[in-house]
Amino acid sequence: MRATRVLIPACALMMAAAAPMGVAAQVQSNRVPPTSAVAMKSSFAPVVKRAAPAVVNISARRLVRQQTDPFWQLFGLGAPRARIANSLGSGVIVRPDGIIVTNNHVVENGQEITVALADRREFPARILLADPRTDLAVLKIDVPAGERLPVLPIDDSGDTEVGDLVLAIGDPFGVGQTVTNGIVSAINRTPDDDGASAYIQTDAAINPGNSGGALVDMDGDLIGVNSFILSRSGTSSGVGFAVPAAVVRRVVETAAGGGRAVVRPWLGARTQTVTAEIARTLGMARPQGALVADVWPGGAAFRAGLRQGDVVTEVDGRPVTDAASLNYAFATRRPGDTVRLTVRRDAGREQTLEVRAEAPPASPARDERTIEGQNPLSGATVVNLSPAVADELGLDPFAGRGVLISRLDRGFAVGAGFRPGDIIRGVNGRRVESVRELTAALETPSRGWQIAFERGGQLITARF
Repeated sequence: MRATRVLIPACALMMAAAAPMGVAAQVQSNRVPPTSAVAMKSSFAPVVKRAAPAVVNISARRLVRQQTDPFWQLFGLGAPRARIANSLGSGVIVRPDGIIVTNNHVVENGQEITVALADRREFPARILLADPRTDLAVLKIDVPAGERLPVLPIDDSGDTEVGDLVLAIGDPFGVGQTVTNGIVSAINRTPDDDGASAYIQTDAAINPGNSGGALVDMDGDLIGVNSFILSRSGTSSGVGFAVPAAVVRRVVETAAGGGRAVVRPWLGARTQTVTAEIARTLGMARPQGALVADVWPGGAAFRAGLRQGDVVTEVDGRPVTDAASLNYAFATRRPGDTVRLTVRRDAGREQTLEVRAEAPPASPARDERTIEGQNPLSGATVVNLSPAVADELGLDPFAGRGVLISRLDRGFAVGAGFRPGDIIRGVNGRRVESVRELTAALETPSRGWQIAFERGGQLITARF
């Protein structure tokens, strides 16, 4: 049976645990295994007492339109009915003025969100920022004047190691706040293999309803927000994943500063993991790092002197294991930061380059429009493709110039089989590289239409 990725807020069941945010402790704790039977009987209770008050339960209500039996629809009967859907999850208080972080899938499309604190008080919440790409959302509740809520300090120091003891706090199955323990099974894990995110993997039991809950270390600091599990049964199999604290802090800082979207720095280089075969070709002793396959002209990497064929082995002194870890390390920096890359070049010669962390270029301008008229793309919302747009939608920033379908709400385009993410390359044999060129081509009268578009790297030609 195939293992599946399971998001962990239980539909029709949801409550959450929350964790506070503060400045991460700079003192590195000493890691030692238990040395005696007495040590084996030690309790996690002191850690729980510090962390649990900052973990909250979250419930979200939304209106869902439900289709009736298709049989009655054949006779024009049975209009769609509306019903209320509930979801439950957990959250973490990260600032004493009522800022809470949780998973985006817990509150997505929620029209009525309620936060229940550990002391059982309930508050309505509003969404400050939702970031589907990281599956994080930041909420705000209004607390009585002068009251400071308990918080979990965010520890994004990056010193979490495989084997560290951790606790997962949340509300599995809606039974109430629950604490489970385990270890860090892996760090910088990319289960989707897309390099967009890297997670902390843990064997601490995480089940439906734990979404948005806290993963804390033995100092009682937040090191991750529990997000999803891999399981054949839908319940915990000991393979759970948490969004790392470095990502959590960036999202929270953006929301607290009034931002509506998270700006992720982009290296401006296409990279691939150094495999054993590539390592042999390059004369490397072992496969490590990310090989630069292409550099965006004028981008951050280009200006820093990164070249095609370079192998990036370290970021700010930390080893790069693969391409995904390089992308993650760069994307979690703040815009404007200077990042030091150690690269291997020209038969093993190493050098250090300083790259400025900055957002991907938004050139050409989006020029967002909804197509109208009698043509196959009627009803599609399109934008000019740029590295910024591609990064925003999780596409390849090196896809080149073109017109991207960003949304399909209505019109002929829906029935014609087009999808968001399709890149329009031509109309009736005429090459298209901008929204202006596309609209001009579609305004030319035609008895039939030939649309060339790219989907998943494959060029498709459709005739209408």
